[in-house]
Amino acid sequence: MIRRFHVPLLALALSVTAAQTLAADAPALRPDQVQFRALYKELVETNTTLSSGSCTLAAQRMAARLKAAGFADKEVTLFTAPDHPKEGGLVAVLPGKSATAKPMLLLAHLDVVEAKREDWTRDPFTLVEENGYFYARGAADDKSMAAIWTDMLARFRQNHYQPNRTIKMALTCGEETTWAFNGAQWLTKNRPDLISAEFALNEGGGGDADAKGKLIDQTMQVGEKVSQNFRIETTNAGGHSSIPIRDNAIYELSDAIHAVRDYEFPVQMTDVTRTFFAKVGASRNDDMGRAMMALAKNPTDKAAEAIVNTDRTYHSMLRTTCVATLLEGGHANNALPQRAAANINCRIFPGNTVDATQAALTKAINDPKAKITPVPPIRPVAVPPPLDAKVMGPAEQLSAKYFPGVPVIPTMSTGATDGLFLEAAGIPTYGVPGLWGGPDGDGVHGLNERIWVKSLYVGRDYLTDLVKAYAETM
Repeated sequence: MIRRFHVPLLALALSVTAAQTLAADAPALRPDQVQFRALYKELVETNTTLSSGSCTLAAQRMAARLKAAGFADKEVTLFTAPDHPKEGGLVAVLPGKSATAKPMLLLAHLDVVEAKREDWTRDPFTLVEENGYFYARGAADDKSMAAIWTDMLARFRQNHYQPNRTIKMALTCGEETTWAFNGAQWLTKNRPDLISAEFALNEGGGGDADAKGKLIDQTMQVGEKVSQNFRIETTNAGGHSSIPIRDNAIYELSDAIHAVRDYEFPVQMTDVTRTFFAKVGASRNDDMGRAMMALAKNPTDKAAEAIVNTDRTYHSMLRTTCVATLLEGGHANNALPQRAAANINCRIFPGNTVDATQAALTKAINDPKAKITPVPPIRPVAVPPPLDAKVMGPAEQLSAKYFPGVPVIPTMSTGATDGLFLEAAGIPTYGVPGLWGGPDGDGVHGLNERIWVKSLYVGRDYLTDLVKAYAETM
């Protein structure tokens, strides 16, 4: 996953008079926070990169934590695929009291993006607390959430808390690498009984703060795009470069790429994005805000669209997008190319199929010599969960308690998470508020990844109360 791709809502800071600066040094830790920090440290310092790490080991360590807290063997399931021994995961079940209330599922991924020690200021696999931040690969994405979920279930069992509805947790591998084994997808296909649930809570939401740590908003991710790659390939007979001709595979590929660049997918909206543009637009007293509200009312308003499109994030929220990301071509400096190819990465708007997106690209390129094929894995159609008051209500009520004056905004992610696989299996999945990050991305997927210490501890408390609210009242 992705970094939580939040929409820039800095304009809301002007209207949030009660927002507090939240990057200040945290007070002395409570005993439960000391225990949580130890669990978080163990998980972060377990290397789970695809190249040299092991999600299986991380899952085993978290399972040991749960069993030490009192979980029975039958309540904790470790799983691996035979051909992916280091990409295993964990499912844990805390039984509820109700025989009729359907379970809820807590999802997080254990794997992290690659990190080279020589590039980092600090060892990426040693948790460092410094200047109000935790630094390490996975400190935010997504071991913060995986640690919070695991610690939460352990505390629930230790405190003899039995929820009304059963709470399940799945810690999986493969979210960060498109072509790798994906544990969430494997569970939906091979052990759907383990994770069956009425709904799931996942990464993808969270808050935005300014550079000083002033919290501006919290977001609830309600829906996401599908990430799907396509390969455009052109071929011909080639020949000697001393006698060039126009029939050149690289030139043909270049024309196709230009066609992709110039093609604009049409505007689309869901209930979530319409609510988002209306709500955020109303908070702004500028041309952008007025255009956002106008477009929410009438998605065919071209004048409003032109203004909204000037913001690259808003532009992406309105449509499917496709962009060239990789190139290859030719075989010798002194030879005409026999083959050229490009990877086109598309982020497909919910409800649209891979086939329909391929057809749109084919029409835009309009060249029978350019072969367009989807690159495995082929992702399922994104099915947005409902914008449900039963989901938004508790999140908003708790936000008023923990973050007075800070709004909770429903949003659709322009990125992608493993929630895609759960939604395709009929489990509506929501990216929850609680944690927050800064405007520079906090090094997620890059160098010196970090999370505010206060964000982690306060977000943990918020999420504990949120899970209890859903477990008891929905």
